[in-house]
Amino acid sequence: MPPFAAQQSLFRAYDIRGTNQYFTSSFIQALGNAFATLYNAQDSQPTQNNNANASVDTKQNVVVIGYDMRIGSEAIARTLSTVLAQQGLRVIQLGLVTTPMMAFWAMQYQGHGIVATASHSAKDILGIKWLVNNKSPSSSEIQTLYHQLTTSHDRHSYPDNQANNPILHSENIDNNYDSKLPIDLLEQLPTDQVASVYINAIEQVFEQLFQHTHSATAANQKSAYKLDLVIVIDCMHGATGSIARCLFERFCQQVIFLNDIPDGNFPLGNPDPTEPNRLNELQRAVVLHAADIGLAFDGDGDRLMVVDNNGKIVTPDHLLYLLARIAITEHPNSLSNSLLASEVLFDIKCAHHLPRLLSELGTTPVISKTGSSFMRQQVQHPDNQIVFAGELSGHFIFNDSRFIPYDDAMYAALRLLHWLDQPHNDINDKKPLSDIIQSLPTIVSTADHYLPMPKTATTDCSLVEQLTRFCHYLQYLVDMSTHTDSSSNQQLKDTCLPATTCKSSVCTCATAKAQIALKQTHELLPVGTKLSCIDGVRLDFAHGFGVLGKSGLGSCEPLIAADNLPDILVITFGKAVASSGACVLGSSEFIDYMLQFNRDYTYSTAMSVSYTHLTLPTSDLV
Repeated sequence: MPPFAAQQSLFRAYDIRGTNQYFTSSFIQALGNAFATLYNAQDSQPTQNNNANASVDTKQNVVVIGYDMRIGSEAIARTLSTVLAQQGLRVIQLGLVTTPMMAFWAMQYQGHGIVATASHSAKDILGIKWLVNNKSPSSSEIQTLYHQLTTSHDRHSYPDNQANNPILHSENIDNNYDSKLPIDLLEQLPTDQVASVYINAIEQVFEQLFQHTHSATAANQKSAYKLDLVIVIDCMHGATGSIARCLFERFCQQVIFLNDIPDGNFPLGNPDPTEPNRLNELQRAVVLHAADIGLAFDGDGDRLMVVDNNGKIVTPDHLLYLLARIAITEHPNSLSNSLLASEVLFDIKCAHHLPRLLSELGTTPVISKTGSSFMRQQVQHPDNQIVFAGELSGHFIFNDSRFIPYDDAMYAALRLLHWLDQPHNDINDKKPLSDIIQSLPTIVSTADHYLPMPKTATTDCSLVEQLTRFCHYLQYLVDMSTHTDSSSNQQLKDTCLPATTCKSSVCTCATAKAQIALKQTHELLPVGTKLSCIDGVRLDFAHGFGVLGKSGLGSCEPLIAADNLPDILVITFGKAVASSGACVLGSSEFIDYMLQFNRDYTYSTAMSVSYTHLTLPTSDLV
C-alpha cells in the first residue's frame, strides 16, 4: 500500500479536511515537507510588511500560519511551522485567527499562507486551507500536493514517537524538532498586533466610506463617528470570537455578543449558521433586545448569515443582492469609468430573478458553479470585471479595491451595517432591514441534500439518469424502513437498487451497485422528504389548481407568489371552477413551439363557446 493512502480522501476540491484520526504526526510532517517544496518553488516577491520592527529578506519566501479553535488545529499549525522553517522558509506565526485574517496577513508579505481549520464542520473534523501568491489552490493543484507528499515520502524520515497517533494535542509534537532552527526563521507575532493591524486596515476603509457618503465638514468628525445601530452577534464559539468584540465595538455604539468564547467542543452545535434551526438563539436575542440586526459567523469567519430586526432570517439571495448593491453604489471613484463593464458573480443555486435585480443596478450578472474557491479564482482573473461575488452558503467577496478580495464575513457584515446606517430615501430617514427586504421579491428555496454519489464507471447512462436511480434507491430505503423493525436493518443495508430509469439493458453505472446504510439514508433525507429528479423542467400537478394552496393556485403557489414561475403549468377547470376543459400555461416561446411543432401530441376535447367565455377569466388569476 502506498504511503498515506488512508489520507487520500482528505484532499478535497477546496481544501484538506476530514476525521481527526487521519491527521497523524507523520502525516502532518510529510505535508509540511510538501508545502515547503511548493513554497520554495515560488519566485520571491518584495514584502508589504506592516510590522516596522521586522526585517524580512525579500529574497526569502515568507509563509504566514494560523489556526482556529479546534482541538488539534494549534498542534497542526505548530508542526507545519517547524517543518517549513526547517526547510529554509521564513514563517510568521499568527496564532488563533479567522481564515480571512490569514489571507489578510498573507497579503502583507508575499501572499503565502496556511491556516489549520475545518471551517463549519463538526468538532471531530480537522482541516487545512492555504494560499499561494494570494490564490486558493484548484482541485488539480490539491491533488498535485498529495502526489508530492507520497512521492517525497522516502526522502524524509519522521520520528516514530506518536507517528501514527492523531495530532490532537501539543504533547504529540516532538518538542526537540525545532531546537536547531535559526531564530529568525520562526517568528510569533504578538496577538494584539495581529488584531490591531487587521482592524486598522478596515478602519481605513470606513474612513473612505465616510468621506464617500458625508460632507467634507462631517468628514472632519469621522474619528468619533460610530454606527447608530443595536447589533447582536453570534460567533458560534468559532475563531471570530477572538476579535469580534474589539472590531465591532470600534465601529458600533451597541453590540450584544453570543457565544464569543472560542471553544473547539462547540457545546451548542456545529459552527454552521446555515444549518436548520441554528440561528434560533440569535433570532430570540434580536427580538429580546429590540435590535436592528443579528449577525452570525461560521467557525473560521468566512460565512455570514443575517437576521432582520423582526427576528426573521434574511435569505442568502436577498443578502447577496444587498451586498452587491453596496459594492456598486459605494465603489471608489477610481472604479467609476469601469462600472459600465462591471460584473457580479453568483452561484447556480441562486433564485432565477436575481439576474434581473442585478441588471437593474447597471451591472452584468454572471453565474458560477458553487464553491467559494472557484469564485475567488474568477474574481482574481485579470480579464474579469467582477466587483462582487457571493453564493448561497454565505460566502461574499468585495472586489472594489477597498480591502482584500476574500470572503471575510466580519468585513462584509460591517459593510452592510454601514449601509444600513445611511438614509435610503429623500426624507433622510433610515429604513429598517425588514422594510428593505419586504421591497424585494419573495424567494422560495429548498434545502440542499448532499448525495454521496460514487465515481461512475463507463456507461451510457446520463448523469441525470444516475442521479434519478440513486434517488429512487434512497427513497426506497426510507419507505422500506417504515414497514420493518430494527431487526431487519441488516437486510435493508444489503438491499440492491430497484430497477428504475437506466436506458441500458445491462446498466454498468456505479449507482447500480451503490449501497448505503439505512442510518445514512435518514441523515440525507429528513423525515417527510420526497426526492424527484427532473431534468430542466418544473411541472405542476394538473388537478392542483383550485384545490391546493391558500388561494387555490395549486402546488406551485409559493413559486408563483415569489415570481418564480414554473416552466409549464397544466390546469384543469373541472374541479376548480365547475367547468370543463384544461389549459397549458408557459412562456410565449414554449406555446409557439407547441402550436407549430407539437400539435400531434396536443389533444383535448374542445370547450363550448359559452364555457370558454365564462372560464377564461379564471385563468387570469395565474
